[in-house]
Amino acid sequence: MKTRIFCCIAVFLLVVALAPSTMAASVSHGKTVNYDEGKKQITIEEYDTKYTKENKYGNSTGKQSTFDLSNALVGITPKPGDVVRIAYEEKDGKKQAIRMMNMTRQDLMKR
Repeated sequence: MKTRIFCCIAVFLLVVALAPSTMAASVSHGKTVNYDEGKKQITIEEYDTKYTKENKYGNSTGKQSTFDLSNALVGITPKPGDVVRIAYEEKDGKKQAIRMMNMTRQDLMKR
């Protein structure tokens, strides 16, 4: 009986401890406008999710967003014009990137 109670408490504590790490991040994608490797920042022109054969990454929304990449996992270095996908969290009004994938140079849609 004591072992069963101990196991239930251990599982509960494990779930509570891991819950914050499983919260979903926001995702944005679009065309690279500017990439500053020194400042570890990227500015993109965001795209929507209306995919077509002509616009396989979506259409431009006209909105530009800047992301801090200082703590992000960055795949292939982007160049202006490359389409990237960024997972991020907003902290103190800034978009802190968690991961960035260069979709143009690492195009998984071709496979």
